[in-house]
Amino acid sequence: MAKAASKNAKVKDLKASAEAKNWTKVIKAVRSPKTGAYTFKEAIIHKDKVKEYLAAK
Repeated sequence: MAKAASKNAKVKDLKASAEAKNWTKVIKAVRSPKTGAYTFKEAIIHKDKVKEYLAAK
């Protein structure tokens, strides 16, 4: 019975990893208006929305 359970777990992991490939981590440099120094914003975004995220202020 343990073999069947591990087989099902592998199938779920494959589905999850296939779905996870559609997401990406984006790091955006943002300049502080007060000091002029750069800070970095990190976000995990769907790969289809990356250009929109980087274009937004």
